[in-house]
Amino acid sequence: MGTTYHITVVDVPSGVDSKSLQQQIDSELQQVNQEMSTYIDDSELMRFNRGPVGEAVQVSGHLADVVDKALDIYQRSGGAFDITVGPLVNLWGFGPQPEPDKVPSDEEIARLDKVVGSDALKVERNPDRITRSRPVELDLSAIAKGHGVDRVAELLEQQGIRNYLVEIGGEVRTLGQNPNGVDWRIGIERPDPGGRAVQEPIAVSGQAVATSGDYRNYYERDGVRYAHTIDPRTGRPLQHRLASVTVIADNCAEADGLATALNVMGADAGLKLAEKEGLAVFMLVKTDDGFAERYSSAFKPYLSGGQ
Repeated sequence: MGTTYHITVVDVPSGVDSKSLQQQIDSELQQVNQEMSTYIDDSELMRFNRGPVGEAVQVSGHLADVVDKALDIYQRSGGAFDITVGPLVNLWGFGPQPEPDKVPSDEEIARLDKVVGSDALKVERNPDRITRSRPVELDLSAIAKGHGVDRVAELLEQQGIRNYLVEIGGEVRTLGQNPNGVDWRIGIERPDPGGRAVQEPIAVSGQAVATSGDYRNYYERDGVRYAHTIDPRTGRPLQHRLASVTVIADNCAEADGLATALNVMGADAGLKLAEKEGLAVFMLVKTDDGFAERYSSAFKPYLSGGQ
């Protein structure tokens, strides 16, 4: 996944060996990579991307789970979350290729717009199969990390562990209480390119937290700032003033995908969806003086819990 992970376990049950547990966690994360990485040429995902178009391809239950959830968020967000957007990300220089010397033309964007789109995907369960009606390529980088967090959390629970925090690349899932016997404290980061600081502390237990933001990965051309998140609906980088979105959900894959979707939608449309669905969402919006906080009704109880 190209990032670090951190796990805190409180009160390991008797009979659970820490070294063995570490090996199981590493094995689980390697399996997630082997299923869903775009950097491993023979991963299940990359084999699927090279597979037939118009035919149902048998896949693992895990891959079907993640693609199914991605399609659900695609529908709920009106296309703002799209796991087929990879070619557009590459076109703008935020994939494996370097930054382009010039901004992509309208014609280049329109050509790829005809190819991308999660409407080309169909997931079937039992047996687990995915069909592409067009030669779209899947990139799960906006949701697979959260799925990896969930996989490790479920592994810990299978071992009888009831108090833990799992974090991969900033995405978090918790259960029970921290070593001090209180809910887990999570800091929502202030979008400061110059360093790391906490904007708001929150307290969570039995829930996952994920954040999406554009403030560290961008480039400038002719005085215009181009952020790394591409709006699948326009084929262009985001231009609104929403700096980061944090979502609290029951599982991390959901939180991870929704954070990206709401970030693409922007503050007004994103909060409208959050209120409609009862989502716990916190946003930081750029202002001339810094950042303004905006949050949904469902997030409000968390703001006093992290002090």
